[in-house]
Amino acid sequence: MADFGGADLDAFRSEVRSWLEANYPPELRDPNASTDPEAVWGGRRFEGSDDPQIVWMRRMAEKGWTAPAWPKEYGGGGLDPKQARVVEQELAAGRYRPPLLSFGIWMLGPVLLEYATEAQKREHLPKIINGEIRWCQGYSEPGAGSDLAGLQTRCVDKGDHWQIDGQKVWTSYADKADWCFCLVRTDTSKKHEGISFVLIDMATAGVETRPIRLISGESPFCETFFTEVKIPKDNLVGRLNGGWEIAKRLLQYERQNISAGFGEGGTAGGASGDLANIATQYVGQEDGRLADLDLRARITTNKMNFQALRLTIARSAAESRAGNGPSAATSIIKYAAAEFAKERSELMVEALGHQGLGWDGEGYAPQEIAAVRGWLRTKANSIEGGTSEINLNVVAKRVLGLPDPK
Repeated sequence: MADFGGADLDAFRSEVRSWLEANYPPELRDPNASTDPEAVWGGRRFEGSDDPQIVWMRRMAEKGWTAPAWPKEYGGGGLDPKQARVVEQELAAGRYRPPLLSFGIWMLGPVLLEYATEAQKREHLPKIINGEIRWCQGYSEPGAGSDLAGLQTRCVDKGDHWQIDGQKVWTSYADKADWCFCLVRTDTSKKHEGISFVLIDMATAGVETRPIRLISGESPFCETFFTEVKIPKDNLVGRLNGGWEIAKRLLQYERQNISAGFGEGGTAGGASGDLANIATQYVGQEDGRLADLDLRARITTNKMNFQALRLTIARSAAESRAGNGPSAATSIIKYAAAEFAKERSELMVEALGHQGLGWDGEGYAPQEIAAVRGWLRTKANSIEGGTSEINLNVVAKRVLGLPDPK
């Protein structure tokens, strides 16, 4: 493809559109195409796979478009912010499946670009871009959730390696991940200043994962145990005892990307589907409008809030791509997204009426059961990626500049 350097976005858009049309696997154009739902996450288990989703991921990775704005020397697209936005827009406009979903791209990669050594960047970034490695996040512990800096997983210097002992909890998809980016305690005499950021191969002896079954019936989270786990010294990112700075930066990226998944038709905010259409189906209409006037008003407000949220997310993402990186404003967005998502799922269950009481068995359609379970799932939206209370504290201190309470 020609190097437009941002000067001719129309011509660049045309080439992007043509390339996507020519390279999108025809099997994926069928919405009912048979493909492993885990394939979009990539990882070691899909090495050599000919699953159409993996084929799509590889083709996009060869262009660097799984991470279009990352530097070319690490396998990224090397595009400027406007060009990267064009790629995103054309993927959405053509209703193409995401080529790769990755904690590596959303969270780890950006902090590696900022804090890692050159050798670490060249080792890990290309594998993230190519979907070769699936990552998980080792942050929360049984005694360190909102007070994350209270973590106790130990990392001891054994001379030629680090030894890790401890436990993490709510580790998303740890049972399916190949590697983990993890916060560990390397100094017990200090709290925030005693934390380091390390990378752990999940195939290492002493690593164990146990899925946690949720009230929704799903098990996306795990307990993760480390028992005398040995990792190379080179797996320390940044300076020793400097992990808290990296942790805070990564959380900003996490909140930014969690918020971006709360679109009204998305599943991050509960069951999928257009709320207004579902309400019309179950409640009925009068004079061409939803029969329940109060419900109609609340649905309208929720849809307006989501639209304002999407515009705010787009503006924040543009500012981040411009080179400023995510700011404390991500805490505002994360808090609002969680509240709107919970409200949306509650409205959906309310609109279903008695069909919103189903959990299993006959008498309930799959989408009705999904709506109820999705409603329960949204209760975690105000916890994951930083609780709403913590995010409000961040807004108070770093956005509004309010003093600590006396």
